[in-house]
Parts: sequence; structure tokens; C-alpha cells
Amino acid sequence: MVLDPSLPPEVALDEGDPSRLRLLGNWVLAHAAAIAETLRGAPEGVSAVDARGIERLDSAGVLQLLRFARRRGLPLEAFAFRDEHRALVAAIEDVADERPPRKREYGVAAALARLGYAVHDNAREIAALVAFLGENLVKAARLFAEPRRFRLTSTVFHMEQVGLDAVPLVALLSFLVGAVIAFLGANILRDFGAEIYVVELVSIAFLREFGVLLTAIILAGRTASAFTAQIGAMKSREEVDAIRTLGLDPIDLLVLPRVIALLVMLPLLAFIAMIFGLLGGLTVGAFSLEIPPQAYLARMDATMEVRHFLVGISKAPLFAVVIALIGCLEGLQVEGTAQSVGERTTSSVVQTISLVIVIDALMALWFMRMDW
Repeated sequence: MVLDPSLPPEVALDEGDPSRLRLLGNWVLAHAAAIAETLRGAPEGVSAVDARGIERLDSAGVLQLLRFARRRGLPLEAFAFRDEHRALVAAIEDVADERPPRKREYGVAAALARLGYAVHDNAREIAALVAFLGENLVKAARLFAEPRRFRLTSTVFHMEQVGLDAVPLVALLSFLVGAVIAFLGANILRDFGAEIYVVELVSIAFLREFGVLLTAIILAGRTASAFTAQIGAMKSREEVDAIRTLGLDPIDLLVLPRVIALLVMLPLLAFIAMIFGLLGGLTVGAFSLEIPPQAYLARMDATMEVRHFLVGISKAPLFAVVIALIGCLEGLQVEGTAQSVGERTTSSVVQTISLVIVIDALMALWFMRMDW
């Protein structure tokens, strides 16, 4: 049988079934305009399409048919193709993209719509984080019944990565921030002749807030992004699927060692940040405010209370859980492309920093109300 390439595309209703549309002719790029016009004139109420009458079919024709199916709400199973056309249709259907989105709309309605979508996405992220927290709590409790699941080597490795390697950065930044707070406080208190109160300002600020908060923000940018990138790269290379195929649990293997490592190391790093923040204030007092180190330390010993340290260090485990869970969850949500890894890494940093600051503000208000 010789195919006639000049035959235009045609549609006709099946005589035995008016809800069935029959396609005839050549559905190729050369007849693209005719295909679009023909499909626009197709009758309403069609529930099935018989495409076995198509003599020649290429990717342009398949795309037009897929768009027609989306407009009419027809599933791909409603189309009957020739055997030689099915592979092409399946391949095009797998990679077919929607038409480019319309330009951004402006106005009150569009702004409200975008706000609604943002709220919905944030609510979904919060629900996913809460569910992920519950799953990790269950898996962590299981470790007590099945200690063999605990990955000691992996945990120690991550303790070194998130803790020991971060000590120089945390110490340097804490020292500089402590010095800056002392400078700013001195400039204000000098007008009242109360420069000596810089000791209380730096001590209380770092013990209660800045030590643990600065450490958490550093780890949110340094560690959460690393967790997301590491797990996201494994997800894109299908290593996480391979772990499941081997009968292993990705939570036990990838998430819990990171959570435990951060739970152990963040309080230690926060303590180091407090020490170096106090040293920064001491340095400024000795070299700029003419407060001898002995007098500075004596004043600090007389005015500092243990409760300030306990309030600050009590926030560290909560911040550690938030940073580790968000970093790992965003990594597990990577969709397999390099772009997705970058987007999820950015999202993890933004979410962890934002949530750490919000939690710190709420806890500060609560401790203040409790007069602690």
C-alpha cells in the first residue's frame, strides 16, 4: 500500500458510535495549520478517538492531539493508535511540556492569588516537616530496641564535619560580634558615665541570646545546605532508591546520624561561641575602655548568673533538630535535576535561618514572661 503524503488531516464521527471520533489522513508538520483547524472544529461530546485511520504521524501531530486531549479532558487511554505509532506517542507524551506560562499578572486579584499559593505551599512544608519529625522520632526510638541500626561511624564522621570543622568560624565570628557589642554599648553608656556596665551587656547578651543564635545561624548556612546538597545529589543519582532496594532504611542511614551529630555538637559549639564572645568583650574592655582584665573578670563573676547560661544552652538542642531535619528533608525532596538540588539547598538555608530566629524570639518572650 502506497501512502499519499498529500492527504490532509480529517475528522469524522463514527457511524455506529456518535461519541467516537475517527481521524484520517496525514497528521504531520506539513499540515500543522490544517491539524489545528480540524481539531478546533471537532464536535463536542467526544469520549473516544480512533486514530488508526491516520496514515502518517509525526511529533507535531502527536503534540496537537495531546493538547486536544487536555482541552477536552480526555485521557490518553481514550485514543486508539496503530501499533507502529504507539512508541512515538508514548515517547512524546513522556517529554511533552505545557505551553510557556503566561506573563506575570498584576492587580489585586493576582496578588491575592499569589499570596494564597504561598500560604498553601508554606502550610504544606510545615506539615511535611512535622510528619518528618514524627517519622524520625519513631525511628530514633527503634534504635533502643535494635541498637544494630545505629551507624556509629557515620555519626562520628558527621560530628567532625558539622562540629570540629566549624570551630574556627564560630570562634572568630563570636569574638568579633562580642567586640562590636562592647564597642556599641560603650558608646551609649559613656554619655551616662556607666561604661563598666558593658560587662553585663556583653555577658548577658552572649549567654542568653547571641552565643546560641549566632551558632545556629552559622550552622544553618553551613550545615543545612551541606546536608541538602549531599542527600540531594544521592537522590538525583538514584542512590536513595538503591538504598531502599537493598532493604535499608534511608532514615537510619542518612538522617539519624546527621541529627544525632548535630544534637551533640551544636551545644558544644554554642558554648565555644559564648566563651569567645565574652573574650571579645574582655578584649575591647582592656584595650579600648581602660577596664583591666582583672576588674572585667571580677565584675563578670559578681554579676553573671548561671540561669543566663542555662537559658541560652537550652535552645541549642531544639535548634539542632530544626537545622538537621530541614536540611535532610529538603535533600530527600530533590526531584533529580541539578536545578532542583540548587533550589532545595537555597530553600533549606532560608527555612532554617527563618525558623531559628522565629523560635528564638518566641523562647525569649517566654523566658522573659517567666522572669528567668
